[in-house]
Amino acid sequence: MHFRRLDLNLLVALDALLTDRSITQAGRRLHLTQSAMSGALARLREFFGDEILVQVGRRMVPTPLATSLERPVHELLLQIRTTLESRPGFDPAKADRHFRLMMSDFVSTVLLTEVIRRAEKLAPNVTFEVISNNMDDPVETLERADVDLLIMPVDYVSKNHPYEVLFEDRYVCIVSADHPEVGDALTLEQYLALGHVGVHFGTQRAPSLDQWFVSRSGLDRRVDVTAMNFASIPQFVVGTKRIATVFGRLARSFARQLPLRILPAPLDIPPIVEAVQWHKAFEADPGTLWMRNLLKQAAFDVQEG
Repeated sequence: MHFRRLDLNLLVALDALLTDRSITQAGRRLHLTQSAMSGALARLREFFGDEILVQVGRRMVPTPLATSLERPVHELLLQIRTTLESRPGFDPAKADRHFRLMMSDFVSTVLLTEVIRRAEKLAPNVTFEVISNNMDDPVETLERADVDLLIMPVDYVSKNHPYEVLFEDRYVCIVSADHPEVGDALTLEQYLALGHVGVHFGTQRAPSLDQWFVSRSGLDRRVDVTAMNFASIPQFVVGTKRIATVFGRLARSFARQLPLRILPAPLDIPPIVEAVQWHKAFEADPGTLWMRNLLKQAAFDVQEG
């Protein structure tokens, strides 16, 4: 479709280019070759009489005109998307919708696995794409409506979009089932003396909540291994004298598959509260509402204990 000599498909290309500041990355986003993306940029430059993106060192930087276009173009495309996807109802048995969900591997393990099992029976043609929120700014992804739902700790949700609490979980400790020095309980002295397996997140290597709490409490524990995600933690505990502090639901999931023992944490670490959030433009979308309800019901049924 053309409007005032502009191929409206070029607005999609413009949105991707201004998001990624890279011809290569924008092409990947739109599943286009670098050559095709370069051609789109050339046509945008011709239409607007502006460079749109200019090379500064190793980065591409938007021109003032491009910066002024970024928000209105994105909002226009979002409005078109919500209009086209709007349906009077959502019948999961007949729907062929594709949901993009962003969350940690913790939530994926303890909640989404059950959701996917239920969805297979209720909505056999619905498909899912699970994206890690182990990035520096997952909220920005939500702001751009690049995902349908974002699940993350309630303390980090955006204030600009609606959300609902899904579940709460408390920290416990896991040790190898044959640990020679630990009985049915851990003292604080043992906890601090044993080697720990921890986890850091994102390119900034942000520490987990339990590590932050221990440091804030003025205590010091020895971290022998820093894992790349929650799922890899138990592999560094089994068959060793190490210990890990993880969420209760995750610990029970691990213990069903590996020789691990679960013990109460000797510190009163605040619980984590996970929430699901969606872009306000999709507040009334029946499909999003169905997905939210499926998540909430699964979270309730698989609740702690």
